[in-house]
Amino acid sequence: MAGPSSSPASRSAASLTNNEARSLFVLSAVCVAVLANTFQGDGEPLIASLAFSGLAYAATYALIRWLGPTFIRAGLKGVDMSKHTRRELPECMGAVCAVVYLLVVICFIPFPFYKDIVAATSGGGNKDVVLQVEHVEQGRFLHRFPHSKLASYLSAIISLQSIAILGIGDDLFDIRWRHKFFIPAFASIPLLVVYFVDFGVTSVVIPLPLQPYLGELLHLGALYYVYMAAVAIFSPNCINILAGINGIEVAQSMVVALLLAGNDVLYLLTPYPHPATDSHLFSLFLLLPFLGVSAALLAHNWYPARVFVGDTYCYFAGMVFAAVAILGHFSKTLVLLLIPQAVNFVYSTPQLFGLVPCPRHRLPRFNARTGLLEPSVTVWAAERQPNRAVAWGLTVLGRLGLLRVTLGAKGEFVETSNFTILNLWLVWRGPLREDRLAKEVLAVQAVVGVAGLVVRHRLALVLFREDNWGVGDVL
Repeated sequence: MAGPSSSPASRSAASLTNNEARSLFVLSAVCVAVLANTFQGDGEPLIASLAFSGLAYAATYALIRWLGPTFIRAGLKGVDMSKHTRRELPECMGAVCAVVYLLVVICFIPFPFYKDIVAATSGGGNKDVVLQVEHVEQGRFLHRFPHSKLASYLSAIISLQSIAILGIGDDLFDIRWRHKFFIPAFASIPLLVVYFVDFGVTSVVIPLPLQPYLGELLHLGALYYVYMAAVAIFSPNCINILAGINGIEVAQSMVVALLLAGNDVLYLLTPYPHPATDSHLFSLFLLLPFLGVSAALLAHNWYPARVFVGDTYCYFAGMVFAAVAILGHFSKTLVLLLIPQAVNFVYSTPQLFGLVPCPRHRLPRFNARTGLLEPSVTVWAAERQPNRAVAWGLTVLGRLGLLRVTLGAKGEFVETSNFTILNLWLVWRGPLREDRLAKEVLAVQAVVGVAGLVVRHRLALVLFREDNWGVGDVL
């Protein structure tokens, strides 16, 4: 909150308008009423999750506004370099989202297990029921509590708490990239342990044309856990790498989350009972509150931004995706939805691995005269030119239109555009306003994601025997 020494402008920025306060109060009241009504039946966990998502939105929206000046006074601030007036904005607001999200998903725990706790177990509504001794089974009767589902939910919470700590530490101490890259693998250990105990499948289905040679299933064993750990490493880092303009981190995460939620709904609406229904319900329970807190953050981070999200949000968002994909058993679908992030990572490797000098910030360059963004560049000094192999690669990329290359009079490298797809898009499209660049990149993300779902649910029948929406022809 703004203290007595705060300026009137700071106090104004930290307060909600009357319309905002009224809207958030109405939303919160409706959500509380919906939650209270869910106890009339079996808990209605999906409806309860939607209500908790609304509460998460209201709480996040208000807390971001209230805590902004406090974060600035604590030194958690940054300068928006892509504006004519470079103002200091609160940084690390992803920490607010992560904390609200974790509190919401913890409070939600009783709802998916309401029927098991209250109506079906000896500790709940049937605690006074008397059974014959032969029907009593080790102190628990009538119904076995689904401990495996609860373990999955709690393991996701532990992993998300761990990754939030990493993100906050990064925002506070600016941890070097090579030191933090593999830390998400350690945060994913609870997920992998629960996967091993509860599911344990380490086989992949071989496409039909290859089955005569490789068999129907390929058993990967421990390599499958290495693959899932790699997914847990890639998801947080890929969101963090595709960053640098207002709203892009949050908006791309929301697009991916909406596509994942759409994938879950496809399993819930299958024309026959599907064995993966519970896994995809679990995924929705984690994704809906995430969409709630992200929508509130995007309202403050979209162009022109009033806050910055920080690395905390990027790591937290990526681990939400990894958690639902690993425990929901659809990690390959997640990879399809993260193709733009994968392309950005591969494209960035020359700078990430030191083949090309990598500046601290590779965000697009703001042209103060036009008010538009242009590709940022790496400057090559005359005495520090790339070696022959790197020079050849830069030349080829330039000729293919995948890099902007500026050469001197003697053929030496003067400038090359930085290796991010934001800069590449500006190379292709020319200078753009910041919000226009974000919208176009997000449109690509959405189109690629929808195409990925089409491949997953329709074209998959060309290569595999069956899918959740049908059965293919047997070759």
